[in-house]
Amino acid sequence: MSSVPLHPPPMPGEVSFSGDRGEFRRLTARGAGLELVTFGFYRFWLATDIRRHLWSNTLIDGNAAEYTGRGKELLIGFLFAIAIIVPIYLAYFLVGLEAERAKAFASFPLFLFFYLFGQFAIYRARRYRLTRTVWCGVRFWMSGSGLAYAGRAALWGVLMGLTLGLILPWREAALERYKMRHSYYGDLQGSFEGTGWEFFKRGWWLWLLAVVPLMMLTILPLFRFIPRLLPMVKTATQIGGFATFLMFLAVPFIYGLFKAVEWRWWLSGIRFGDVRFESSLLRGALVGLYWKVIGWFLLISVLFSAYLFGCAALIAGINHTPIAKLFTPGNLQGSIPMLVVAVVGYLALILALNVVMRVYLLRDVWARVIASTTVYRLEAAANVSARGELANALGEGFADGLDVAGF
Repeated sequence: MSSVPLHPPPMPGEVSFSGDRGEFRRLTARGAGLELVTFGFYRFWLATDIRRHLWSNTLIDGNAAEYTGRGKELLIGFLFAIAIIVPIYLAYFLVGLEAERAKAFASFPLFLFFYLFGQFAIYRARRYRLTRTVWCGVRFWMSGSGLAYAGRAALWGVLMGLTLGLILPWREAALERYKMRHSYYGDLQGSFEGTGWEFFKRGWWLWLLAVVPLMMLTILPLFRFIPRLLPMVKTATQIGGFATFLMFLAVPFIYGLFKAVEWRWWLSGIRFGDVRFESSLLRGALVGLYWKVIGWFLLISVLFSAYLFGCAALIAGINHTPIAKLFTPGNLQGSIPMLVVAVVGYLALILALNVVMRVYLLRDVWARVIASTTVYRLEAAANVSARGELANALGEGFADGLDVAGF
């Protein structure tokens, strides 16, 4: 006689993404054009539209998330951040004018300040995005200290340098635990169960592919002064140089594998009370996207070069001058029109590359990661109470000003 388990395993909930790729492409292309005519200031509204598209098309058990942030908030936060960052750069510049030695001495404190400031901005930007995320009428929120997080990140950064990045999995696990234990869905507290060892086991060989060839090129030349070892050092250096060359060619492959491993590890470690997530993302799921981006970069670059050559030929024909003369500094009649068309083409190049990156490395990565995710014990989030307060966009502005903002 078979026995019936007292507590049957919970049924998984479906997580899916319903966003239309063409709609997202049109959104980013229109936003890129508006960035051009507004000298870049439209990016705050574009970032808001992108998040709103991604959030609203992410369905958990059939219910879509909602993003309530506004572009105006991001702009105000950015302006506040610039008001803090610019005087610091100005002070450093004035120190450099005063004395080159003082400028060199001030470089390290300046780097340290911006590293800490960047980590603070990353934490506060996440806090802002979380408090603008709503699901089933209940808002996420976040507590904790951005300064405390920056201090932890700085200590882990020192260890990263001493271990040549080998300690990265433990760094990511420790920092994620701090962020998640201060994250809430209503009154449901978050936590992170992923471990550094688990992350390390999944990706240690990627670290070898990235670091060992560089170590060979750095350390082996130190033995060239020992005559008996010179032939061996030369051979090993050649092997290390060839391995490094192959590594650079394989960067999209290595980075795509790493990001897939990281996404799967991160999602599988997230908890909100009894609610947990699991990801089945394959290691090679993102590699093709990075190669497609490189292919588009090459194609757009070729088109840009053809555009410049065509414009140069046209201007040279109108002025009845050789093409080479257009690039002569004293030839104002030809160089000014060429400069104008070159600037226009360059701006179009940058905007096209931004559209490609947003479609492939933002929307497509998001869609594949979401499609691989399953949620368990979602019923534990059915009766949560709303808690927390909205965070201001100052941290997001800091992150944007330092170019460390996420999506």
